[in-house]
This record gives sequence, structure tokens and C-alpha cells, in this order.
Amino acid sequence: MTPNDNPQSPRRAFLIFLLIVVPILLFIGWSEASLNLSFIHPKNASQTILLVVVSTLIFLAFVIFALILARNLLKLYVERRSNKLGSRFKTKMVVAFLALTLVPVCFLFAFSYGLLNRSIDKWFGIPFDVVRSDATEVVRQLAIQAENRSRHLALHLTTNPRLAEAAALGNRARIERILQREVSDLTSESAMFFDPNGTLLAAAGEVLLSSSEIREYLPDHSFRNLPADGVSIRKRSNDEDLYISVRPLNYAAGGTSGAVVTMTRLPLNIAHIAAQIQNEAAKYDQLSRQRKAVRRVYLLSLSLLTVLILFVASWFAIFFSKQVTVPIQALANATHEVSKGNLDYRITARGDDELGSLIQSFNAMTRQLKENRLALERAAQEIQKANRELENRGNIMEAILENIPTGVVSFDPQGRIVRANSTAERMFGQEIIRKAERLGDLFAPEEAREVTRLFRRALRQGVVTRQMEIGLGNRRAFAALTLSSIRARHGAVGSLLVIEDLTELLRAQKALAWQEVAQRIAHEIKNPLTPIQLSAERIRRWIGRADRRTVPSDLVTAVEESAALIGREVTTLKTLVDEFSHFARFPASRPVFADLNDIVSKALRVFDGRLDGIAVRCELAGNLPAIHADPDQIKRVLVNLIDNAAEALEQSPAKEIWVRTQVDPERDTVILMVADSGPGIPAEAKERLFLPFFSTKHRGTGLGLAIVNRIISEHSGTIRVEENHPTGTKFIIELPVEHMPATAAHPAREA
Repeated sequence: MTPNDNPQSPRRAFLIFLLIVVPILLFIGWSEASLNLSFIHPKNASQTILLVVVSTLIFLAFVIFALILARNLLKLYVERRSNKLGSRFKTKMVVAFLALTLVPVCFLFAFSYGLLNRSIDKWFGIPFDVVRSDATEVVRQLAIQAENRSRHLALHLTTNPRLAEAAALGNRARIERILQREVSDLTSESAMFFDPNGTLLAAAGEVLLSSSEIREYLPDHSFRNLPADGVSIRKRSNDEDLYISVRPLNYAAGGTSGAVVTMTRLPLNIAHIAAQIQNEAAKYDQLSRQRKAVRRVYLLSLSLLTVLILFVASWFAIFFSKQVTVPIQALANATHEVSKGNLDYRITARGDDELGSLIQSFNAMTRQLKENRLALERAAQEIQKANRELENRGNIMEAILENIPTGVVSFDPQGRIVRANSTAERMFGQEIIRKAERLGDLFAPEEAREVTRLFRRALRQGVVTRQMEIGLGNRRAFAALTLSSIRARHGAVGSLLVIEDLTELLRAQKALAWQEVAQRIAHEIKNPLTPIQLSAERIRRWIGRADRRTVPSDLVTAVEESAALIGREVTTLKTLVDEFSHFARFPASRPVFADLNDIVSKALRVFDGRLDGIAVRCELAGNLPAIHADPDQIKRVLVNLIDNAAEALEQSPAKEIWVRTQVDPERDTVILMVADSGPGIPAEAKERLFLPFFSTKHRGTGLGLAIVNRIISEHSGTIRVEENHPTGTKFIIELPVEHMPATAAHPAREA
């Protein structure tokens, strides 16, 4: 918000306008109605129009004030109904101001109205009417008396024979003497004599009017042909009332006549008083006829004044309430904005009172909050950066833990399992890891006691390592167990169990040892086999050439059978020596990018027509990725496993072999599974199954699965044996997926 956008600016200007214009209009209206000022009463048309315009403006102002008052009250009612902030306080202020003004205004209105009625009744009461009528009658009698004196004087002069005689003689001096004798000096009278042409011949007293002025009031504007009873004239001159009588005077034969003019005037003060009494009497009569209208005008004035007072009261109530509600509403809006996170919001309302101090404190608070938020944001960014670093480190550690070949299980200080990595889950099985709560739950009872003792030693010593044979899932394994206590500055925070499966290493070491043994056995046995075989053949040839008559037949038969037996056993020993030699000197693999499904199909074709009564079910996964392997050696592995499965099914009622391929995208491996429905392999034999010279068959050499294990190991894969459900054995081979380079050929396929 900016100062230019402050909605109080136009309202403040309007309030200033009202404070200036309203008193002026009130003064003009009160002056027009109550004061009898001269500048209020117009003397010409333009002033009258101006006064009418001002009166109209006053009336319009009162109407506008009444409408604004009604609008303010209606607006306040709507705000109260809508529960607008500050409406209740504003209502209380308006009600309080109206109550404070309405009660005295009502009393003043009633008192003024009663006083007005009594005053009007007194104005038009009977005593005042009597005084008015008496004063009017006095003025009328004075006027009649002055008029009668003027008329009687004119009649007396026109009937005076001496005046007629003097007029006939044309003696002006005599006429003037006669006029002066008749005119009293003590009265305001004058007399003049005019000839028929209107020429003044003589005068007594002050000449107030000229011949031409008198002629204006005469018939035909001439002194000739005057009526016999004369003419009476009333004229105001110089604030005096003149009563004039004009009568003809016949003073010569032939009808020649003159005119006698007499004037009687009321004194200046009497005339003025009489005129004023008459004017006031006329006004009084007019007001008396408009008594009800006057009453209505004053009643309307009181009503308009009451409305104006109520308007001013409500206006000031709303104005003063806004001095409180507007800052409070601004504070509420600002609080709402701050609650939404807008700390840049500032209140622009100003004030010198406590609310102004509160607004300044609020703005200072928002500034401080913004600074604190910026500081918190900087701290949060630093914390986020540190958290990201910790998270990256945690992710790295997580990735390391999830990808290392050793199993890791963490425990809290109370010995409860916190988590285990994926290798540990594969070793023990996800179900066992999920159900286990403590260290002992992962092992068999006897193993658990030994591992628990190691755990206690680790808590005392820090780190303990032991190599022992344990059960991992459904197999036995030789593993290295490392138990370590994790300590911080404030004490122990937990412990770790690291399990390294040494079975494959031990198996490789045993295979290497047996390889050396096989090499020595092959060397030591192969050397005497050839002489023995040659000697047996020589004995057989010699006995064949011997004379049957000299050599007993029983001896010949025994020698021939012995020689044949020696030859067969020598052949068997040679075969065994050849296998030993092959095991000892395993040919190097020639890996290429190959399709495992293609290798499986070719291996199965070897057994076409040879597996009587055995159902071979092949499930090959589509879109299988290529492997980098020696197709001949992988084929040899598969042929060996299928051949062993076929031999295991000889005494089994259900004869089925399953060959299945699939891909594990998470581990990036290809899985080859060979399962049968035979009797299975005893648990104690599974751990030695891949060792040289160990066989569960009566006629086996014990080198087939050892060679299979060696081939898979050289291809960086793993092989394990599991139980097949419901019966039988399942061999699972996992080979890593190798991504072919862009220049590599298609996977090799054997013809």
C-alpha cells in the first residue's frame, strides 16, 4: 500500500468540505429565516435569483445530508449483518453518539415546538389585534381629519365673496391677503389660487407642489371644467402625507373661473408612524392569513435542523469509530498477510495515538520477522546443504552396504535389529530377517548361543571376529562373523554384525587343492598303467599261443579272464586319469556374446530320444539379454545338470525336468534353472556337492559338478542348489549380463 492509494484521502477532503460549507449554509439559512439583515433581503431581480439559488442549495444540502445519514445507517446495518470487522464497535459508537444527541435534540425540538406554538398564538392573539386595530383607526382618523380640513378650507375660500371680488378685479395682493388670513400659521396648511390657465396668482403658506404636478391629478390635466364639488388628492412627498383639495371659483361674468388649491399635511413623524403602522398592519394581516404556513415552515426548519444534528452526530460517530476500526482492520489484514507468509506487507495508516504506536510496533515486528526469516532461510539453506551432503554420504554408504558381498546387520544399544542390507537378506532369507527382532533369532539355537557370547565380548572388547559354520537360509555355509560395537562421545549407539560367506572361497581352495592332488594322482597312476596294460596283453597273447594239451584248461581260462580283467580295469583307470588330467588342466574359455536361450535349445537337442519316460519342460524368457560366455562350456554345464537329473529320476514315480531362463533387471543378471522331481539331495551333502570326488551316485567320479562349479566361477557367476517343491532338486545358475559394444557382432550361434 502507498500513500496515494489511501482510501481515507477523498473522505478526509469531503469531511473538510462539509466542515466549511455546512456552517456557511446554516448561517445563511438561519439569517434568512431569523435575522432581519438588510443584505439578506433582495432589492432587485438578480439578488432575488441569488437568494433563491442559495435557498435551493440549502434545501438540497439538507436532503443530501438526510440521504447520507440513511446511507450510513443502512451501510452500518449491512456490515453488522455480515459480521464485518469493526462493525460492532462502529455500531456502538453510532448508537452512543445518536443517543447523546437524540435525547437533547428531542427535548429541544419539543421545547422549541411548544415555544413556537405559544409565540405564534401570542403573535396573533386578541390584545395584539386590538392594539393593531386601534393604531390603524388612529392613523385613519388623522388622515380623515387632515383631508376634511383641506376640503373645508377650500370650500370656505370658494364661498368667500371678497375673494371672488378680488379675483374679478385681478388684485393679486388682495387675494394673497385673504388667503393668508384664512390659513392658520399654527397648522400645516397652505392655499393657492390659480387662474383658468393654471397660473399661480397668489399663495399663502408653503408651496409644496407646482402647477404641473397638481395638473397631473386633475381631470383632463387642466384647471378648467373642474367639478363643482372639487377634487380631493392624497400624495406622499418627502415622507409626508399631503391632503389636497381643488375647487373651482367663478369670479367673472361669462363663466370665467379660477381654482383654489388647499393643502393639509401631516407632520413628518406622524406620517412616518402612520405609514409604518399601515405597513406592519398589512404584514400582520398577511401573516395572520398564513399562520398555518408559518407554523409548517418553522416546524420544517426544526425538523431539518434535527436531521442535520443527527447527521453530524452519526458522521462524527462513524468518523471517530473509523479512527479505531480502520487501524484495527488494517492490523487484521496485515496479520492475515503475515500468516500467509507475506512479511513485506506494511501498514501505511498513520496516527499519533496508541493505535499509531501499535501500527509502528507491528511494522517493526514484521521487519524483524523478515530479517529473522531471511536468517532462518540462510540457516535452512546451510542445513539443507549439510543434509544433502549427509544424504549423499548416506546414499553412498547405503549403496556400498547394498552392493558389498558381505552381509551387514545393525543393532540398537538394546540389541534389537535396526536394519539389514540386501546381502544379509539373501543369506538369511527375507522372511527370517523380517521376523527376527534380536541377534539370536537369526541363527539356530546352538549357533545363537555362540553368536550371543561373541556379541557380549564385542560389547566389552569393541571388535570380535570368528569363522564358523552356520546355517544361512536352507543351506550350511562357512562364514566369517565380525561383531563390532559402535561408540560415540556420549556412549554406545549400537553394534554391527558383518557376515562374509567363505563357502565359495573355501570351495575354491578345496578345488585348487584337489586339482593339485588330481594332477599328482594322474601323474603317479598314468606312468605304471601302460606297462601293466602291455603286460596283460602279452600274457593274453602268450596264453593264446600256448599248447592246450600241455597247459591245463583251467589255468588258461583263469589267465585269460585275469588278463581281460586287468585290461578293463586299466582302461577304467585311464579314463579316471584322463578326467583327473582334464580337471587339473582345465581348458581356457573362449567367451563371446551369446544367447542363453539358443545355448539351452542346443543342449536339449543332445537329449532328443534319449530321455525315455522323462518329460522335459522348457520355459525360456523372451528378450533375454546376451551373456559374455563360452557357449561350449555353458552347454557342457547344462548337459551335465540334465544328465544328473535324468539319473536321479530313474527310481522316481514322477519324472519331470524343468529348464527355465529369466532375467533379474535389478541385479543385472540372467538366471538359468534346472529342476527335477526326483528324491532330492540330503542336506548334509549339499555343502560338499561341488567338491571334487564327492558324489551321491554309486558309480560317479565326483568331478562332474566340480567341473560345473569351476566353469560357472570362471564366467563370474554363481551356482547354488535348493530344494524343489514338492520334491526334487533345483540348481540355480546366475550369470552377469554383459552389454555388447556398438561394434560387436550378434550373439554367437552354433550350427
